[in-house]
Amino acid sequence: MKLLFLHGSPATGKLTIAKALLGMVPGRLMDNHAAIDFARTIFDFDAPGFWELVHHIRYSAIDAAAEHGVPLLVTTFCYAEPEDREQFLKFEEIVRRRGGELLPIFLHCSREEALRRVGNPDRIERRKMTSGESLSKFLDSYDFAAVPRPDCLKLDTGKAPAEVTAQSIISHFALTAASI
Repeated sequence: MKLLFLHGSPATGKLTIAKALLGMVPGRLMDNHAAIDFARTIFDFDAPGFWELVHHIRYSAIDAAAEHGVPLLVTTFCYAEPEDREQFLKFEEIVRRRGGELLPIFLHCSREEALRRVGNPDRIERRKMTSGESLSKFLDSYDFAAVPRPDCLKLDTGKAPAEVTAQSIISHFALTAASI
């Protein structure tokens, strides 16, 4: 299995690019918010037990996909350094143990572009962060950086449409229906 790990701060286009990419090559999507949305059915956001359940869901899903031979899994993740490094390393350990490969992609854009995007209707619909004020506080509180791997592909999502960015990922990692 190949795990494409699309990460970056909120409103950088992770889900949009994941969907564009999966429109071009076959694979499955594990949206970051799927685990969060499920955990919200059990706990209030950020309540004791909430994040432990989110992490467990993500680990279990990646492990199940690798165990059952899902050739390409694209996941989105709001990665902050160093807080999320342990989770990233666990994802990588799961994928490697199952004979797979984790391919990290850091998606970023200017603060102004992210602030422009944060109020988009699709973000409201998905219960994502939608306030410019909240986004600014979040960006100021965490270091949204590329995972500490030399092979991490870094792409500015403010410079090209989602389809062009998706094609760059496909080309960089030589993803074709035959290679997946």
